[in-house]
Amino acid sequence: MIDVLQSIAAFIVALGVLITFHEFGHYWVARYFDVKILRFSVGFGRTVYKKTIGQDKTEFVIAALPLGGYVKMLDEREGQVDEHELPRSFNFKPLWQRFAIVSAGPIFNFIFAVFAYWIIFVVGVSGLKPFIGEIESMSISDNAGLKFGQQIISINDNETLTWATAIDMLVKHTVNRDVIKLAVIDKDGLKRGVEIDLSQISIDEMAEGKLLEALGLSVIELKLPAIIGKILPGGAAEKSGLLEYDEIITINGKLIQSWTQCVEFIRNNPGKKISIELLRSDNTVSIELIPDSIQSGGMIIGRIGAAVYVAKGSFDSYFVVESYKIQYALLKAIKKTWEMSVLTLQVLGRMLMGDASVKNLSGPVSIAQYAGQSAGIGLLAFFSFMAIVSISLGVLNLLPVPLLDGGHLMYYLVEALTGKPVSEAIQIFGQKIGIVLLLGLMSIAFYNDIIRILG
Repeated sequence: MIDVLQSIAAFIVALGVLITFHEFGHYWVARYFDVKILRFSVGFGRTVYKKTIGQDKTEFVIAALPLGGYVKMLDEREGQVDEHELPRSFNFKPLWQRFAIVSAGPIFNFIFAVFAYWIIFVVGVSGLKPFIGEIESMSISDNAGLKFGQQIISINDNETLTWATAIDMLVKHTVNRDVIKLAVIDKDGLKRGVEIDLSQISIDEMAEGKLLEALGLSVIELKLPAIIGKILPGGAAEKSGLLEYDEIITINGKLIQSWTQCVEFIRNNPGKKISIELLRSDNTVSIELIPDSIQSGGMIIGRIGAAVYVAKGSFDSYFVVESYKIQYALLKAIKKTWEMSVLTLQVLGRMLMGDASVKNLSGPVSIAQYAGQSAGIGLLAFFSFMAIVSISLGVLNLLPVPLLDGGHLMYYLVEALTGKPVSEAIQIFGQKIGIVLLLGLMSIAFYNDIIRILG
């Protein structure tokens, strides 16, 4: 239940911030060009909160359905405009100003993403160095000559400090169906290069999180002993009498050799009594506990409310903090935003061509789950999630679909070429097409959410 509430709260916060930022782009540029703003709304439907501000008596509104927003401007096409206010009407403004006002929303989405990535790159994120784990026999990686324990130091001459960076690059080149060059360092310190053909991997495999599996590649597993660290109050661990520094030896008579093995056993036994034999101050102690049942990712799993104990410096050589100076971090943020924008367009293009399944589209339920998971990890992870969603909003809004910002920009381009506005009849027809397309897209996304929930 707590996970569900966290996902809902994180979803509302993320969408609220991103929608507000998007609409503020329209609002700020419109105000700059002296267009009268009638209403600034975050959300649709019934008004939850409203405040009237300024000489123009602009209504600032929070509505019940937080899945969008709008800025309503003075416009002759939407009602009678007094003659003295015509210069402040949106439709009265020159074409280039209207173009700037409409495009400002998506542009502000990209600006937010740059800001979020800039914060992440300045603060720095601790990540696992890309050490290779087990290699599947006869797989793409095995045939390329990759070996257990090697460290990937670059892909196509781009440095890979962490697995997160390496996977981002692999995703990009998989979408492009590239043949890539990996530089790796062997256990003995020798540097060598290998080539991998990523055209053999489908986008659907990648989207399902099976990219490394398709490569026959795995992340090296750092085995921690099953020693109890911090114990959360009120959890099954505290109730059973588990103490910090207890080392779990067996569960239900099965030998436990790592913390990962211990967690897996507990996750698979929600609400079931289990017997634990542990070592406490050189003495063997037996206890029984019942893991709490919680919902996570549409499944019921077990949890005892205890973290693993990690001795200081245990795996320092396997981790690195990826951070940059302020100026270079900004350049990295701009590059990252650009790459993610291009990647989003490429995936959409592959869907249209039939090279990728529409099952990769995510609806509000999936997005809420991702929001909750990232918020649970920490603020920087939540920022990264928001940056990705903001980029998606920016790209989608620029698509030449009527009702979206890109549809209006398409009309303005036609007006620039022909010298006259697109007729009202064509715009109304375009709106009908846009409604059908958007409803179809939303229906597919909702359907995908339902299928994921049902497993």
